[in-house]
Amino acid sequence: MGTQNVNDLQILSGNFTERKLTRREAARILLSGIAAGAAMPWGTQAHPIWKHFEDEHLMSYAEAATADGKLHFLNEQQFESFAAMAEAIVPASTKANVAGFVDLLLSVDQEKNRKEFLNSLSAIEAESKRKFNRQLIGLSVAEKDDLFSLIAMSHKMDSSQRLFSSFVNLREWISGAYYSSEIGMRELGWTPDRVFAEFPGCSHAEGHG
Repeated sequence: MGTQNVNDLQILSGNFTERKLTRREAARILLSGIAAGAAMPWGTQAHPIWKHFEDEHLMSYAEAATADGKLHFLNEQQFESFAAMAEAIVPASTKANVAGFVDLLLSVDQEKNRKEFLNSLSAIEAESKRKFNRQLIGLSVAEKDDLFSLIAMSHKMDSSQRLFSSFVNLREWISGAYYSSEIGMRELGWTPDRVFAEFPGCSHAEGHG
């Protein structure tokens, strides 16, 4: 992604006015920040979502392709399950259209990454049914918080490594999709007249770290 000094991010601020920040612009800022050494909340450059951010054509297409609410890869049940998980982990994910954006990215992703996503989602759903005898979309806010907090702490048990890995995989899809939206960018500190020099810590990490 190139080498770029953190201070160079300030130059980007002149490209924006009070209009809506697009996914393409947000992705460009995030990639510039990563190249400059800034850390993303819950983000690792090895995760497949970051490769998508390098595709400016896809990022430009994403705005229109997700606006109509049509599904591109996930079925309705999978979409609703993932959307429920996203909203529980990062409130305002629904408003930022996290699930719709991820669905689009998965539709053009490698089969390996798509299979891993679906397996991860199935693992979380299975744990929801095991603990509460209900699907994710049927859980209360408190139950979802309890479920994800327990899963996030499960890495301390060898028998739960697979479940924890599934949770981390989906959380990174959620994090990348949320923070590449205007809502997420503003939470990180972006404004039309100022681009942050580094990303502050994520405010949604409590209980799911």
